[in-house]
Amino acid sequence: MKSFYDAMITDMTEYIIGIDTGGTYTDAVLLNLTDNTVLATAKVPTNHRQLALSTAKALESLLRKTDIDARQVSRLALSTTLATNAVIENKGARVAAFVIGYVKHFKLPITATVFIKGGHNIMGKEEDPLDLNNIVDTIQGLKNEVDAYAVCSAMSMKDPSHEMVTEKAISMMDPKPVFCSHTISHNAGMQDRTATAALHAKLMPLMQDYVAGIQAAAIKNKLECPIVLIAGNGDQVSINSAAEQAGITVASGPACTAGFGAAQGVENALVIDVGGTTTDIAMIRDGKTVLSADGCKVGRWQTHVEAVDMFTGGIGGDSHVLLDSKGQIHLGPNRVIPLSMTDDFPHPEQWLGTEQNSKCIALIPELDSSRNDTILQYLTENGPSTSTGISKATGMSGVPLEKQLEQLAREQLTLETGFTPTDALHVLGKISIGDGEQAKAGATILASLANMDVEDFCQRIIRITEERIENLLIDYVIHHYWGKSLTGFINSRSDHPVLGVQFSLKMPLIGIGAAAKYFLPNVAEKLGTTVKFPEYCEVGNGIGAALLGK
Repeated sequence: MKSFYDAMITDMTEYIIGIDTGGTYTDAVLLNLTDNTVLATAKVPTNHRQLALSTAKALESLLRKTDIDARQVSRLALSTTLATNAVIENKGARVAAFVIGYVKHFKLPITATVFIKGGHNIMGKEEDPLDLNNIVDTIQGLKNEVDAYAVCSAMSMKDPSHEMVTEKAISMMDPKPVFCSHTISHNAGMQDRTATAALHAKLMPLMQDYVAGIQAAAIKNKLECPIVLIAGNGDQVSINSAAEQAGITVASGPACTAGFGAAQGVENALVIDVGGTTTDIAMIRDGKTVLSADGCKVGRWQTHVEAVDMFTGGIGGDSHVLLDSKGQIHLGPNRVIPLSMTDDFPHPEQWLGTEQNSKCIALIPELDSSRNDTILQYLTENGPSTSTGISKATGMSGVPLEKQLEQLAREQLTLETGFTPTDALHVLGKISIGDGEQAKAGATILASLANMDVEDFCQRIIRITEERIENLLIDYVIHHYWGKSLTGFINSRSDHPVLGVQFSLKMPLIGIGAAAKYFLPNVAEKLGTTVKFPEYCEVGNGIGAALLGK
């Protein structure tokens, strides 16, 4: 029999929690399921090395702000960058793909792509017998080199028998995960179908670790509700089956961006998420999210994973401002920690300058310094440094040094700080969420090097940021309707010696993200349209996750 307390909880309002792990911050929101009102929000920095840890911290921060009982939470809906980051950073399982049938050879960014005789024709009739002996011999040589397999046979959507036989052969010789294309994609196109199966195989172990971390966080916070991940098309996948379907979470964040935008009651709009790292664009048409007609493409992977029609550009509030030796300003696409948001770095006057002195690099505080890496050892012994300092001490220079520094930052082994549009906003008095004096010191140094007034310099940074976002919007619309990208022309149109081009948009913008309010109004004005910033747009993707998770 239920206690009086249990009965009271049963009759009370239920809630849903939405959490979005973005490139810079992880946002969490608590929604009342009855009327979709936001009751609490939380924002924590994203830890790219441990995305589940960021999610757990956001969850705990959110629950501390409320006095609801955990049993009143009916669902936890998550949006994660795990799949997208893993593809871009080439992380995950070592995968071998068996491609069965006569096709033009192609390469995928995996350990091995093996072409085997067999497959069926468009009528579902066998073209060639399956070369099982070749498969068996190949598995013998691969099983110590890979962690998972993908199998794609010609026209397997008509007859999957060759894929099923290959899967059985693999399982008898090497008990590792096997992903067959006929269970994942029903579209034609051998390379894209193989990539889709391989993507699932590659992401499976990473998703398994993420799921384990989320489940542990739920237990710690006494949450017993169902947990779902938002897929790239806005659908839900249960956390219990997420590992086997990891690939469909690519574009999870943009799906939540679109979901939040679609909830605003606008028939047609472009939804713009201006984050710290990137700006993401999705479209609402006839009140619904527009899906990609060709499947999702991430990095070099063109897949059949259904996802929102998204566009992402490397421009945001934390994009790195770099001055070259001629005083020319360059912005992004790399992200750095704004000067105004740093505590453990030397004062900008001690290091900030042009090119290799445009950012300061430090070890992350919790790093195990025993890793055998020349740059990490130098930073351990000497503290934060610029590329110039590292180059002088290690003898590394040029492209090899820059690539190594990029890799260390991508793996979140180092932190980098420099001047950013966020710092420019501090100097101009637009925001005051950090140390404005640090930002002003950086602006003073760089403005002097550029032979500009400090305020003019910061205004210039803001204008460049707005121009990049404007160009991204134009290129998205052109690509969406005509299937072509004119990035090179669009980015240089204002400097063309003969041709002058002005674009306008016939649909409004909806802004999401903490930085959106500072950049999108001028972008909308230049494009002859309007922009709306809904309530709680700063955590719009978290709200989108909750709405899609209902």
